[in-house]
Amino acid sequence: MAVFTEVSRDEAAALMQRLGLGQLVAMAGCAGGIENTNYFVSTLRDGTRHEWVLTLFERLTHAQLPFYLYLMQHLAAKGIPVPDPQADGDGAILHTVRGKPAAVVNRLRGASVLDPGPQHCAQVGAMLARMHLAARDYPRQQPNLRGLAWWNETVPVVLPYLQPEQAELLRDELAYQNALAGTDAYRRLPAGPVHADLFRDNVMFEDGRLSGVFDFYFAGCDTWLFDLGVALNDWCIDLASGHDDPERVAALLQAYESVRPLQADETALLPALRRAAALRFWISRLWDWYLPRQASVLKPHDPTHFERVLRARRQEVAA
Repeated sequence: MAVFTEVSRDEAAALMQRLGLGQLVAMAGCAGGIENTNYFVSTLRDGTRHEWVLTLFERLTHAQLPFYLYLMQHLAAKGIPVPDPQADGDGAILHTVRGKPAAVVNRLRGASVLDPGPQHCAQVGAMLARMHLAARDYPRQQPNLRGLAWWNETVPVVLPYLQPEQAELLRDELAYQNALAGTDAYRRLPAGPVHADLFRDNVMFEDGRLSGVFDFYFAGCDTWLFDLGVALNDWCIDLASGHDDPERVAALLQAYESVRPLQADETALLPALRRAAALRFWISRLWDWYLPRQASVLKPHDPTHFERVLRARRQEVAA
């Protein structure tokens, strides 16, 4: 969450009043993340302080955003602890601030756990499976905008910045994933709306219990296995090496399967989809690192982390 577009207190206060959320008493820009402008906003309503997140979308359009916002609303209605977009008097949950599409959601309670243990991973696995099942009847369709088509478009853009060995790895893995996507086994994988960015800093815990999942703005329709691979690649690895922590991997997978057992094709292709998940984030971090956008608060992530993760996934398949 960065700040690309400055929003004044008066502008934020006017939006809060229009949404019936109370009088603005505090707001602060958020430094984490690299996609959208985000502010933490506090309001006072009926003598009670309420906490919100105001997001201005810097890349997503008014046409694309209903998929994400109504998905969050759909999941919240089914008891999944996700931010619930706030509507105006006409029922609209997509707003405009400073000419940008915007949304206001409730700020979740708790804090992220950046050094998770097996107990945290188990809760994440079970919640991810619950989200997949809860979204099965979500009626809107939108592809994963950071999926295979985007990888094919973006790799030629970042290749000139890489060392020859890195470029060879990137081209080889992209070719592998293109070939995989054309197989019958891949086409049989269960699919639907996915979070696609379920990292440690997008989940909240309070008193040891998972209290919320947020940042759905990379969501799209993709294989559930890809979504599982994204989570495993962050929650269950040693960050320094990219290699798996077997205990955490087992905890997350067992908990996921306690809610939604994997099909035979999914079990067979999980290593390949974990490679796909690592590739996706290596490409996006290369893009953000070498072709950054201007922002008043911006911290691009080091792309070498997911290069290590991808190499580790490939070594595990070859072993």
